[in-house]
Amino acid sequence: MSTMTRIPIALQLYSVREACASDLAGTLKEVAAMGYAGVEFAGWHNQSAAALKQMLTDNGLRVAGAHIPLAQFEPDNWEANADFNQALGNQYLIVPGIPAERRQTLDDWRRLADFFNDLAEKAARRNLRIGYHNHWMEFELLEGRRPWDVFFDATRREVIMQFDTGNALRGGGLAPDYLRRYAGRAETVHLKEYSAAKPKALIGEGDVPWPEVFDLCESIGGTQWYIVEEEYRPYPPMESVRRSLEALRRMGKV
Repeated sequence: MSTMTRIPIALQLYSVREACASDLAGTLKEVAAMGYAGVEFAGWHNQSAAALKQMLTDNGLRVAGAHIPLAQFEPDNWEANADFNQALGNQYLIVPGIPAERRQTLDDWRRLADFFNDLAEKAARRNLRIGYHNHWMEFELLEGRRPWDVFFDATRREVIMQFDTGNALRGGGLAPDYLRRYAGRAETVHLKEYSAAKPKALIGEGDVPWPEVFDLCESIGGTQWYIVEEEYRPYPPMESVRRSLEALRRMGKV
């Protein structure tokens, strides 16, 4: 087993988006009380960077990143995007998906890799990091290859591979294979369960090989944050994310 310092656990706020929309400050307070060390944003909820930063400070939470639509990285939007995240104190700017019209062919994925490589250079000048988060389609064969492989083979090491364990497994991508293949690039990892037999499975109830995932993240992955994301929630949202954190606590990760 690795002797690496314990990796902190954050919550992707998309998991509790309804609660965030109605009472962001109260939701952050409840998330902190559960024992989460940080949060990853999925939208700003009409708040300024300063207001968000104060809410985090008030609740002893850190920012583990943000999911930001690809359009916000286009040249006309980049500076405002970078300014907001710098003011928030967020280093990790993660694109959560690619519009369908921009990922029809492997050449599309190669063009996206070029775009992300340019972004990584621009971001570095602002002390920011760029990354990409998978769903399942990146692991389904396209022209005989997996788009994930084409994209990350063509991107600079500085482009973060935000690996979502459950989404990948749903598409046929095994987390251990990719944590080894792209060692050092999984700086933030989405902990999500997948079960072929139980569509709404929480962490520890499905097919993800958690001990191996944790060993790799804590040895060669370069992982700085574990991030819980619950999309297929068997319980009400806040209860689902509480139960997932409890499962991680039983695994010795909290």
